[in-house]
Amino acid sequence: MTKKSKIDHYSDKEALDFHIEGKSGKIEINSSKPLTTKRDLSLAYSPGVAAPVKEIAKNPELAYDYTSKGNLVAVISNGSAILGLGDLGSLASKPVMEGKSVLFKRFADIDSIDIEIDNKNTGSIIDTIKNIAGTFGGINLEDIAAPDCFIIEQKLKEHLNIPIFHDDQHGTAIITTAALINALDVSNKKIDNVKIVVNGAGASAQACTNLFKSSGVKNENIIMCDSKGVIYKGRDNLDQFKSAFALNTELRTLKEAMKDADVFLGLSAKDVVTQDMVKSMAKNPIIFACANPDPEIKPELIYETRSDAIVATGRSDYPNQVNNLIGFPYIFRGALDVRAKEINEEMKVAAAKAIALLAREDVPDEVVSAYGGDRPKYGKDYIIPSTFDPRLISVIPSAVALAAMKSGVARKNIKDIEEYKDELTNRLDPSMSVMQGINAKVRKNPKRVIFAEGEDENMLKAAIEFGKNKLGKPILIGAEKRIKEQLKKIGLDENYKIEIVNSTHKEKREKYVKHLYKRLQREGQLERDVDRLVRNDRIAWGSSMIACKDADAMVTGNIRHYAASIEKLKKVVDPRPGEEIFGMTMITLKGKTILVADTNVQDFPSPERLVKVSKSCVRVARLFGFDPKVAFLSHSTFGKPISKNTKHVRDAIELLKKENVDFDFDGEMQPDVALNPIYKDIYPFSKIVGNANILIMPALHSAAISTKLMKVFGGGKLIGPLLIGLGSPIEVAPLRATTSEILNLASIAAYSSDVIDYSN
Repeated sequence: MTKKSKIDHYSDKEALDFHIEGKSGKIEINSSKPLTTKRDLSLAYSPGVAAPVKEIAKNPELAYDYTSKGNLVAVISNGSAILGLGDLGSLASKPVMEGKSVLFKRFADIDSIDIEIDNKNTGSIIDTIKNIAGTFGGINLEDIAAPDCFIIEQKLKEHLNIPIFHDDQHGTAIITTAALINALDVSNKKIDNVKIVVNGAGASAQACTNLFKSSGVKNENIIMCDSKGVIYKGRDNLDQFKSAFALNTELRTLKEAMKDADVFLGLSAKDVVTQDMVKSMAKNPIIFACANPDPEIKPELIYETRSDAIVATGRSDYPNQVNNLIGFPYIFRGALDVRAKEINEEMKVAAAKAIALLAREDVPDEVVSAYGGDRPKYGKDYIIPSTFDPRLISVIPSAVALAAMKSGVARKNIKDIEEYKDELTNRLDPSMSVMQGINAKVRKNPKRVIFAEGEDENMLKAAIEFGKNKLGKPILIGAEKRIKEQLKKIGLDENYKIEIVNSTHKEKREKYVKHLYKRLQREGQLERDVDRLVRNDRIAWGSSMIACKDADAMVTGNIRHYAASIEKLKKVVDPRPGEEIFGMTMITLKGKTILVADTNVQDFPSPERLVKVSKSCVRVARLFGFDPKVAFLSHSTFGKPISKNTKHVRDAIELLKKENVDFDFDGEMQPDVALNPIYKDIYPFSKIVGNANILIMPALHSAAISTKLMKVFGGGKLIGPLLIGLGSPIEVAPLRATTSEILNLASIAAYSSDVIDYSN
């Protein structure tokens, strides 16, 4: 059994701050077309918009081509069953629905709009959705209480020709069915022979039962129970929905039903299953205790009773989490891409089988990262893929799309399914994969990482997350009293276990003074000056810790300007031999990742420096797994126009041509030429045009300005700037960096300490 992990602690205040920081909420709408000129506006609205209007009027199917309909899902709730909180009203459900929209975008690149309907009347809700449905390619129903959710979904399916999906039902059913398929395989049981007990008779339980049947479980082999016991034919007060699951049986209680059962599925309440019930089950029992937040029986109690059991829960701190996130984004992705009229049973079964088969394959590093550095292997503790498996985006939608086409509900055919899989893979944010890969490697060999500004709230949070995520051991530099005050401020105990160091440690201070004095004594520094430096300067203290092997890496900055941190670092740390110190920023946007340098250190680089920077960028790019293609940028392209401000870039190209380098490079060129493939026809002689992933900037100001503009106005996601060429694994966080930004830099610093030789 995999050990239970500690649940991350987040205070209510931190959650509230997260939702209110910057723009309120979690979603926004951006334009997919340029709207910068009068012509753009004329095409986007009046009079140009009339053309697609007339075409859609003649053929409504063209709305998929001329509007966002084909990639737009409505996330709809009335707030009558919000998570485990109950009926709190439609407006209270909005944070959940926004969260669902975020997940659609993050995991499947689907745009969605949350709609909260302030109404409990099923007829009114149905009419409202029917009247707005033409706007969307699909409808996701969420947090609607039973039996209303059944009625609403069924009526909408009868009237609409787009996918209608109640995730609480079908998402749970698909993941649970996938888990069942694999659990049966691991335990060597046949689906058409197993006896299954389902405890709970709500929306998700009924959907699971139906999908089990569609997957091969015999009707007579499934016994459903509710709070009153077994649902049997002839029982009083059964509604039409529960009646459909009633069996002819003498069994009356859950305890009786579980005797000799092969499978238990719980979607009910905590602690309703006892160890005696577990003992009574058949050999190699399969127990899915999925009540949230507390399961029907704790896995620890199951394993005390039955070492042969296969267990799943709805929680992330136990193995085999039944998590709907594995399903709904990808199911909708496949359904939308073939313009499916509905999500039918064939599509659900196909999704379940695809999920099950994926869990049997060797896992990539991203999954290792999610599992704290361990590599999970298909078996009783790994029957469901990780939510962070990057293959989900290609495997599930393609299976769903194929099933839709075969079952006749697709209005659009995908001719080349392998090409479609490649397109799916390229849709997602590559920065996430980059950091997951780095984190996976860091977890294999955890490091001691210094967080230099230990009293800063964001730095402190990053240090805590670094430890929680098993990336290594965080070390804070700062006053213990102030750090304890900050711990209380963010909702943790002031005695939270984390290492704190400062200049009050006499023995360490003397060691670090000795180290630095040896370095600085021939630069006019007296020993007392060095002592003062070590006492008062966190960078001097932290870099000395690394040099003296008391730590492996450091992240600093955040509360001071970047340049000030760099100047302090240069006093106490040398560059790597043969390299220049510079800043490199990783930008991800629209499925492409580029590295930009120098973004932070040298104002006006010489040709020689540009050459060194390019070679260092190539070295780092390869460490990140990129095939480097280097473009030297300028406001001119291959000599047009020529000016004194382009000469140093042209000279750098000529210098690099004289060296025997093992990477492709070219320049000078403008950024659109470097990144946009449309220019390949104009400049066919260059391998770099349209393909560059490393941009060497002509000056610091152009690099810094362009990357910040990309972040603020272009929607690009930035990692860094990374400090390249320094003789120690130290990263500098920009002024007021977020917790996530600091955490990324800490991981990269730890990774650098492992893969880069700093011994010279």
